[in-house]
Amino acid sequence: MENKKIVVFGSYVTDLTGRTPKFPTEGETVMGVSFKSGPGGKGSNQAVAAKRAGGDVTLVTRLGEDDFGKLALNFYDKEGIDSSKIIVDKNSDTGAALIIVNEATGQNEIIVIIGACGEFKPEEVQALKETVASAGTVLCQLETNPEATYKVLDMAKQAGVTTVFNPAPARKLPDEVLNGIDYITPNETEAEIITGIAVTGYESASKAADVLLGKGVKNVVITLGNKGYYAKNAQSEFTGAPIQVNVVDTTGAGDAFNGGFTAALAAGMSFEAALIYGNVTGGLAVEKLGTAPAMPYKEEIMAALNK
Repeated sequence: MENKKIVVFGSYVTDLTGRTPKFPTEGETVMGVSFKSGPGGKGSNQAVAAKRAGGDVTLVTRLGEDDFGKLALNFYDKEGIDSSKIIVDKNSDTGAALIIVNEATGQNEIIVIIGACGEFKPEEVQALKETVASAGTVLCQLETNPEATYKVLDMAKQAGVTTVFNPAPARKLPDEVLNGIDYITPNETEAEIITGIAVTGYESASKAADVLLGKGVKNVVITLGNKGYYAKNAQSEFTGAPIQVNVVDTTGAGDAFNGGFTAALAAGMSFEAALIYGNVTGGLAVEKLGTAPAMPYKEEIMAALNK
């Protein structure tokens, strides 16, 4: 089965992660347990997840000409991700994310300073037309400047390339951006902001999905955290429970799901099979510390699927 090229257009930030016994309240200083730094950002994390899950991945992002940017390029070289389309800007700083992980629950709080990848220029995006058109699948999020993401999605749609759109972080979206999207993958919060419907379970997820289908999206996947996911298109609907895992760190779960799901689609799997593959990818990622370093490899995913 042909494994079609995946182009991920999105963010890179360096994750600066501290683990604490509890989240601090306003004005409070809490003594941390540990600290780690490493590659992150939704675009980058999803690219790593897709690559490790079996995809042929090109990442498009922007970096500063600084130590964080060098860390990123070295990391992609080791991961086997095509970084030839990454822009390095000497006048910008590479983005950073300040992450607090609650040691007791594995839950997280994050501040993102988006830096260089929030400064895509129109001519830089336009120069990607051939790269986008030659892809099998394009995966986007919303951590770059929005108009750049919207343009990449439009170029993909015009070229007949499959689009996977993870509308995160949450924001309202123009209807013309949604119209023609092949797969959209919001979580409960993102789905509510886009549709106006509070998503609390499968029933409300179905109503939110109907709104998205009405706006021209072809397939909807709403991730529901510890409830699994809900998916719907014009012909069918699927629900999936989360796999049973030992939760250590939930920081990269959504990115792992999106990367695994996209890799499965690019490999020719059906919608439902790709959902299951993405669900297992996300489940395995929360069993390890960190974001990109926690992304599971294809062999681990296949072993879990075969259990």
